[in-house]
Amino acid sequence: MKILRSGFLLLAFAAVTAYAQDAATGYPAKFVRFIVPYAPGGSSDVLARTLGQKLGEALGQTFVVDNRPGAGSMIGTDIAAKSIPDGYTIILSDMPHTINPSIYARVPYDPIRDFSPITVIGVSPMFLFAHPSLQAQSVKEFIALAKTQPGKIAIASGGTGATTHLMAELLQSNAGIKLTHVPYKGAGPALTDVVAGQIPATFTSMATAAPYAKSGRLRILGVTSARRLPAFPEVPTFEESGVPGMLVEHWWGVMAPAGVPGTVVAKLRGEIVKALNSTDVRERFSALAVEPRTNTPEQFRTLLESDAKRWARVIRDAGIKVE
Repeated sequence: MKILRSGFLLLAFAAVTAYAQDAATGYPAKFVRFIVPYAPGGSSDVLARTLGQKLGEALGQTFVVDNRPGAGSMIGTDIAAKSIPDGYTIILSDMPHTINPSIYARVPYDPIRDFSPITVIGVSPMFLFAHPSLQAQSVKEFIALAKTQPGKIAIASGGTGATTHLMAELLQSNAGIKLTHVPYKGAGPALTDVVAGQIPATFTSMATAAPYAKSGRLRILGVTSARRLPAFPEVPTFEESGVPGMLVEHWWGVMAPAGVPGTVVAKLRGEIVKALNSTDVRERFSALAVEPRTNTPEQFRTLLESDAKRWARVIRDAGIKVE
């Protein structure tokens, strides 16, 4: 009986090993579904299509971008979490992946346990923008103005619990000021009203606001990067403006459902790194003010865990909740 059991275990181990090896050598043998949990046309969509095209060229199979927007990215993310873990469904996630579980009463997946991180693909700092009519030329002047008018300066966001909202809460907490939050249904509508002068300020990415900033219809007050950006040398960081704890990079990364063979993860990561080192992909990312960046699956998981803790604290302190 012991001999039979040992033989069975050896056969099972051999089968699993053979499957893992075949999963890597034969992968991909068909098209790969690349889920984007947002509508077409946004930064996530453009990044996924740019990367997917490059991966398809390198691996000889089509990477089909599947836009599944809704519920703050949770619909598409839930589809990815519950997909077969064979490498034929991947997802381009971003920072709200670690925010939603602390905001919504019910999230149908675990943002860490239910996924196999592959690699981050790019990061972009957040900027504080103001309408030129606001009597503030910098973060320091904005904070000074807010302190003289507690609760009177409005700040727009892409919605309650959105990254842009949490940035506003983080600023209020770290700078000791009180603003009035005005949520919109998306960063685009929020920015439109700031450009029109209806709301004086908002946080967003340069990918969203570049045309308005370049034309002078928006003023850049500060950036959440660790140091000034070469493309915007005149824009101070929050740290040098006297507001610590505002180092925030919006990230995008590729993940798969939990349980995907490690060999497939390694193969995908290797090809993604090659793609991000190509000139055409880097130029496309640069046009969106996104810095191409990669890490290991282990480092990506650590980022997910630390971000989830950080935003949970901000959300708890601000009392944010969406039913």
